Amino acid sequence: MTAPLTPHDQHSPHDEPGEGRPPSHGQPSGDSGAPYPSGYPEHPGHASGHPEHPGHPGHAELSEHSEHSEPGPELRAELVRASLVAIAVAVSGVLLGLLWLWLAPKVPLVSDGSAVYLKNSEGEDAVGADGVFTLLGLAFGAVSAIVVFLLFRHGGIALVVGLAIGGVLASVIAWRLGVWLGPTSDVVAHAKAAGKGVTFDGPLKLGAKGALLAWSVAAMVIHLVLTGLFGPRDPEPALPPAPQPEAR
Repeated sequence: MTAPLTPHDQHSPHDEPGEGRPPSHGQPSGDSGAPYPSGYPEHPGHASGHPEHPGHPGHAELSEHSEHSEPGPELRAELVRASLVAIAVAVSGVLLGLLWLWLAPKVPLVSDGSAVYLKNSEGEDAVGADGVFTLLGLAFGAVSAIVVFLLFRHGGIALVVGLAIGGVLASVIAWRLGVWLGPTSDVVAHAKAAGKGVTFDGPLKLGAKGALLAWSVAAMVIHLVLTGLFGPRDPEPALPPAPQPEAR
């Protein structure tokens, strides 16, 4: 006589995998809608952390990030416009230098044969040269800001940066050009060439180096004011419709 089989040893080919045991190899899983028991993931291909195909969301985020890392055509166009503005403003510094040389007051000097003195010791001609340069820089900055605003009304921060950089370069060019074209800086040689007791013009100097920023400051302020007053406006968001009173 043999002992009867216990329920644990009995296996029926009709056992369902959802009753607590995984399906055996080669055995159909039965109803596809039946959930897996705990411990068995529903999507085994995602359990290891490696996507099965390149369409995984991680690939999409990586490609999207790589696309946004490159500057778009609008940004490149804005940078090109800002570069052109900076170059044009810097070149116009030649005109500022010529006007400064023409309008700046001359500093009269005189030599007694052994030393060089100011002919008018109480004069403010040297300070006047700094004032003329500052006023011309402010005027040129305002004009350049107006021209840039009229040409590129939809410009952004890059145009303002181009104006600022171009203004500094233009001021430096004007300063060096005025000093170069003005009277020689060798006062002793100039006094010997002029002779004893003869009045001659002293070299053109810029004592206040802060005047080199006048163009850039005026350009940025005027451009900001024009943009705030006459710049394009963003469309206002549409208001939600007012609630209608309920009929009684």
